[in-house]
Amino acid sequence: MKIAALFSGGKDSTYALYWAMQMGFDVKYLVSMHSESDESYMYHVPNIHLTDLQAKAIGIPLIKGITSGEKEKEVEDLKRVLEPLDIDGVVAGAVESEYQRVRIERVCEELGLKSYTPLWHKNPKTLLEDMVIAGFDVVIVGVYAYGLDKRWLGRRIDKKAIEELERLHEKYKLHIAGEGGEFETFVRDAPFFKARIVFDEVEKIFDEYSYSGLLSVKKAHLEAKE
Repeated sequence: MKIAALFSGGKDSTYALYWAMQMGFDVKYLVSMHSESDESYMYHVPNIHLTDLQAKAIGIPLIKGITSGEKEKEVEDLKRVLEPLDIDGVVAGAVESEYQRVRIERVCEELGLKSYTPLWHKNPKTLLEDMVIAGFDVVIVGVYAYGLDKRWLGRRIDKKAIEELERLHEKYKLHIAGEGGEFETFVRDAPFFKARIVFDEVEKIFDEYSYSGLLSVKKAHLEAKE
């Protein structure tokens, strides 16, 4: 089956892509939606420009769609990007967002495509642990919740980070996998990457009043694996 993977460069879309490859699907395209604004109801925004580099590391063509970020209209923007592609289905990294999953399924149904959401309702802690065990190099690039301060920007998700996220969940009800919009991630390396991504220049931007911040990656490059 020929499929396209909705790809933001974050942990969930990358892990869903990994699942599709393990299942033997023929992943023809990565599809990234780039919002013209700083916000989106449907799509990941932080460092979305680096999906070009990730696509090179993975070795799958990247299709980039532009969206205004307007509610509902951005769903039609996705449909417009998917419609001309020679595919049979779409895989997405939705975990708990009913808003996202329902709209992706609707677009697929209208285009006659199969919709796959392999991470749907997976235990969030187990999901993060599985990524770590599989060898994913995931870093936090955006924080938007009390308990996650500037120190979390650029931090790699490992066993210790997962334990701390679990404590923050117990204390502040923060979602361990960031499904409440608490944090955003970027994947620098994964088992199927042919090269790893190295950050050369980053800027940490943190607002103490809104308790939110961004790791803006200014420069990055691919580094061959040994």
